[in-house]
Amino acid sequence: MSIKKKLINFLLNIFDMLAFLVFVWWIVLFVRFFVANPYTVVGASMSPTFEENDFIIVDKITPNFGTRKRWDVIVFVPPGKSIPYIKRIIWLPWETVKIHNSEIKICSMVKEKEKCAELDESYLPSDTWTDTRCWTDEFKLDKWWLFVMWDNRSFSTDSRCCFGLGCYAGTSYEVPFNRIIWKVYIRFFPKFWIF
Repeated sequence: MSIKKKLINFLLNIFDMLAFLVFVWWIVLFVRFFVANPYTVVGASMSPTFEENDFIIVDKITPNFGTRKRWDVIVFVPPGKSIPYIKRIIWLPWETVKIHNSEIKICSMVKEKEKCAELDESYLPSDTWTDTRCWTDEFKLDKWWLFVMWDNRSFSTDSRCCFGLGCYAGTSYEVPFNRIIWKVYIRFFPKFWIF
């Protein structure tokens, strides 16, 4: 084989390899920006479910096109904040939340009467204490928004006190749907888990 043919074959192989790498790069970018995203948990606010530096994959499709369910873990930017938080959806639109002596009740209107039921939190250790924050023990969701809490109830800031801003005029304990970034789908470390 002549030197010219060898050079042409070499250049064709280089071109094939570069074309393949560009193709893979575009797939990675598409998945990264439109389908799923890696995320690292910062802090112990979701302990014991998630610990500091847990590596998770978040689903970017479900929050935009799917339904939001109670107990889903989501990544979002709270009203009045600029950094993403990871928390659990506790209450849904049009419900009233009541917290008393660590007991959480979800109330809704049924035939013009309020019906309340205790929230099932079997995913938390039995000795978990849920206190009130900012001197408020009742929250009403009167919009298509969400109420979220961290699993580490005693050492976290969540909807109970408007994400550390205090529930005063101009602040909100509710999370609008358009502030949701991702739903947690997979945890890789320390244990693999699909949510």
